[in-house]
Amino acid sequence: MIELDEVGRTFTVSRRTGVLRRERRVVHAVRDLSFTVAAGEFVGYLGPNGAGKSTTIKMLTGILTPSVGRVRVAGLDPSRRRTALARRIGVVFGQRTTLWWDLPLKDSFQLIRHLYKVDREAFHRRLDELCEVLELGAFLATPVRQLSLGQRMRGDIAAALLHDPAVLVLDEPTIGLDVVSKAAVRGFLRGLNAERGTTVLLTTHDLGDIERLCRRVMLIDHGTLAFDGTVEDLMATAPGETSIEEVVTRLYTRAAPS
Repeated sequence: MIELDEVGRTFTVSRRTGVLRRERRVVHAVRDLSFTVAAGEFVGYLGPNGAGKSTTIKMLTGILTPSVGRVRVAGLDPSRRRTALARRIGVVFGQRTTLWWDLPLKDSFQLIRHLYKVDREAFHRRLDELCEVLELGAFLATPVRQLSLGQRMRGDIAAALLHDPAVLVLDEPTIGLDVVSKAAVRGFLRGLNAERGTTVLLTTHDLGDIERLCRRVMLIDHGTLAFDGTVEDLMATAPGETSIEEVVTRLYTRAAPS
């Protein structure tokens, strides 16, 4: 479902070095990145701030074009087939919403139905299912701006799934949620993957999400892949450590350039 082959992405940045002078330099956000994600996998994609996670996601969703290498998602080139790809994937960004701020939640869902050209009957069937599992019914008529963070996050997840995508990309989907909301979102995602076979790529700083949801973990640091394996393999890289947080911290340190 997801393929990256020797992908790199560079940015040119400038900084002031004098009154009239600027210095330009090339930053390698991602370099020589290769991995595949098979249909039905639930994969955690970890890395410290600035490691290249967000750049990777932007390339997977067609927001950015790779400087070098090849990217395919659901068989499509994201940067060249962005509209077609949008019908095959769902994306949730925990720190920004895709919902219309001043509209009731149900009206946002109706607009999304028209954007994705979802059949009316299929839309209502899917919405009823999502409302039941994510417990959205009590606030469907509430403007998005009045929703709590947990309610909005559940609304964003539902919005990303209304067109029944084959691939779901999640960027910090449980950020800022309370214990109850976090458990509800985790339970839903686990069921979505197990029952519908949806392929999920999850980026998060909450390692509890990784422990409870992911069978496979990839760790990126300084733009390159530092680890790719099962959670058990990850724990085995640091004998004596008892928590995934301690193991990941050690791997970050090990991957850092000298």
